[in-house]
Amino acid sequence: MTQTDGHLLDSRQPEAGPRHDALAALFDPTTFRHLERLGIGSGWRCWEAGAGGASVVSWLAKKVGPTGRVVATDTDTSWAGPAVRPPVELRVHDVGADAPPGEGFDLVHARFVLADVVDREQALQSMVKALRPGGRLLVEEADPALQPLACPDEHGPEQHLANRLRAALCESYARNGTDLGYGRRLPRLLREAGLRQVEAEAYFPVTSSGCAALESATLRQYRQRLVETGLATDQDIDRHLANVAADGTDLASAPLISAWGRKP
Repeated sequence: MTQTDGHLLDSRQPEAGPRHDALAALFDPTTFRHLERLGIGSGWRCWEAGAGGASVVSWLAKKVGPTGRVVATDTDTSWAGPAVRPPVELRVHDVGADAPPGEGFDLVHARFVLADVVDREQALQSMVKALRPGGRLLVEEADPALQPLACPDEHGPEQHLANRLRAALCESYARNGTDLGYGRRLPRLLREAGLRQVEAEAYFPVTSSGCAALESATLRQYRQRLVETGLATDQDIDRHLANVAADGTDLASAPLISAWGRKP
C-alpha cells in the first residue's frame, strides 16, 4: 500500500465508491445523531473535511439551509454528483497538508480521515483553527485495535476465516502507517488541542446487513494488496465472500469512536 498525497490509503481506486457507500449506510445514523446533539441549524457555517461522499454533505446542506454554508473538501472530488449543490462549496484540499479552507466555522466534522493522514497532528490543529470561538468539532474514527474481530462469536471455520482475514487487513493498514488505535485517543487529543466540554461515545454494531456490505466492499477494494503482500490468498478471499453472501457469519465492524468538543 502506498502513500497518496498526505494520506495513507488511496480513496481514488474504482473500488472505493462501494466502500464509501457501505460506510455511509452503516454509520450515517450515528453521525447525524451526534450532529443533532451539537445543535446544528439554519445559517450554520460547516466544514466537512475529507468528505469522501455526498451523504453527510447533503444532510448538512439541508440542516443549514439557504442562509448557511457547507464547505466540503477532499483530495479527490470525483464522487460529487447532482446532490452536491449550493449551499455546498466543493474544494480539492488535503487536510493534512493545506491551510484550512477558511475560518469562523460553527462546525467542523471529519469521519474516517485522521487515522489515515500522514500528519495527523497538523490536520487536527487545522480543524481547530478553522472554528470560531464557541464552534464545535466532531471527529469520528474506527478503532480496529480495540475490537479486532470480524466475528466476535468464533464458533466455526467460517468465523475463523473471517477473523483471519480481518487480521490480515489490520496488518496491511498498520504496515502502511494507519493508526489502528487512534479512535480511543480522540478525547485526549481534542483536550490537548484546546477544546472544552469534550465528550466521546462508541458505536459497535455486532451484526447487521450493513456490516456484511462493508466487509464485502472492503475486501474487494484491498484484495489485490492483500494477495500481493502475502497476507491472504485469492482462494481464502473468494471463500469468505461466499460465506458473507450466504448471510450466516454474524459480522461485526470495528467500533466507531465519536469525540466532540467546543472551542473556547
